[in-house]
Amino acid sequence: MSVLNKIALAIAIVGALNWGLVGLFSFDAVAWLAGGATTLLARIIYVTVALAGLWCITLLFRDEEDMRIDSHA
Repeated sequence: MSVLNKIALAIAIVGALNWGLVGLFSFDAVAWLAGGATTLLARIIYVTVALAGLWCITLLFRDEEDMRIDSHA
């Protein structure tokens, strides 16, 4: 797995954990860390998580061979 794939997956996992916190405890860790959900920093984090999630969708449609080629690039 390429470095980009690993980074995207890690960011998507962090986003999923944040949504879990929101669902279970009504606590948005990103908003808490960024000083509010509407701050520029929070919005950048939310968009980065969304882009990572979109990138991870492509992982579902790749063959094992493509994944091995990615890791050597």
